[in-house]
Amino acid sequence: MATIGVLEEAPPERRVALVPNLAELSGHTLLVQRGAGTKAGFPDESYSTCGARLASREEVLEESDLIACVRPPLDADRIPQNRALVGLLDPMTSRSRVLQLNERRITLVALELMPRISRAQSMDVLSSMATIAGYKAVVLAASMLPRLFPLLMTAAGTLSPARVLVIGAGVAGLSALATAHRLGAVTEAYDVREAAAEQVRSVGARFLKLDVAVSAEGEGGYARAVADDVAARQRALLEGPVSRSDVLIATASVPGKRAPVLISAPAIARMKPGSVVVDLAASSGGNTEVSKLDEPVTCGGATVLAPSDLAATVPFHASQLFAKNVATLIKHLGPDLRFDPNDRISSGVLVAIRGEVRHPDVLAAWRD
Repeated sequence: MATIGVLEEAPPERRVALVPNLAELSGHTLLVQRGAGTKAGFPDESYSTCGARLASREEVLEESDLIACVRPPLDADRIPQNRALVGLLDPMTSRSRVLQLNERRITLVALELMPRISRAQSMDVLSSMATIAGYKAVVLAASMLPRLFPLLMTAAGTLSPARVLVIGAGVAGLSALATAHRLGAVTEAYDVREAAAEQVRSVGARFLKLDVAVSAEGEGGYARAVADDVAARQRALLEGPVSRSDVLIATASVPGKRAPVLISAPAIARMKPGSVVVDLAASSGGNTEVSKLDEPVTCGGATVLAPSDLAATVPFHASQLFAKNVATLIKHLGPDLRFDPNDRISSGVLVAIRGEVRHPDVLAAWRD
C-alpha cells in the first residue's frame, strides 16, 4: 500500500483534490496538509475523523508516494525523485514544467488526458468540471441579465421568456442548456457535430442546424477543427441567432488546440442591450472575437464574460466530483499504483515515467 498526499492549492484555486469521505482509498494512507480543504468547505477535523493523517506541507511532500492535486503545486520541484503527481497538469502547453519534473523522474499523470471510453467515465475529471461550469455559467448570466428567464403571466401583464443560445453541445453545453431550461428560458444550441442534435433535444432545447456541409466529430466524440472557410461560414450563419439571443453561452473547444472563434464582434454588438455572453472556452483562446480572460468586456450593449475556471467557484461540489474521479483512478491502479502500458486508462493519462515522456499526444503537441 502507498501513501497518498494532498496539498493546499495555490490561490485563487479553492478546490481540493481529495475529500474526507474518500480517506480510506482502498487501503492506502491519506496524508493531508493542514488547511488543504478549508477553502472548499472541508475543515481539518473532517479529514482526521475519516481516518486521514494531518501534516505539514513539508511532511506531505517528503512522505507521499503519490500527490493528488487540482493544479500542479508551485513547489513541485520539492517533490522527491521517483514519486508521482496526479492532477490537471496541462502537459500540452507546459513543456518546460513537464521536462523539469521528468528530469527528476517524477511520474506525471494528467487527468485531462483521460480516454473517452465507457469504463473511464467514473474517472473523467473534465466532464465532471464541465457539468459544474455549464450550470454556473447560466446562473452567472441570469444574475446579470436585466430580465427574468421564465415566461410569467401576471395581473400586471405577461413577461416573455429569455432566449438562451449555447454554442457547443458537449458536457458543459448540455449542462448549461438543462439549467437554462429549468429556469424557464427558451433554449437552442449549435454544435458542429451532427450527432449532438439528439442530446440537445433531450434537454428541452432546439438544435440549430446551419447550412454547413460538414460534420466535425473527432475521436472519442470530441469536436475536431474545421477548415478556415468552413469556420468563416459558421461565423456568418451564427450572426442571426446570436443577435436575437439574450444570453449566449459559448463552450466549443477542440482537445489540444486553440478554441475556434465562432462569434464575431459585430454579432455581439447587435445583441439586445443588457445581454450577457459567457465564454467558457476563454482559457484556450475563446469562442468570441472580444473575449478577454477573466476580464468583463462591453461590446455594444452586451457584457462579455470570459472566466478562466468557473468550476473552481463552486469548490465544495467541484471537489467532491474531482475527488471521486481521482479516487476511482487510484483504485484502478491497484495497491501498487501500477501503470500498465497495455491498459487504455493508465497509459492514456500517463505523461512521463522513469525519466521518459511517453504520451504520443503530448509529444505531438510539442512538435506543433
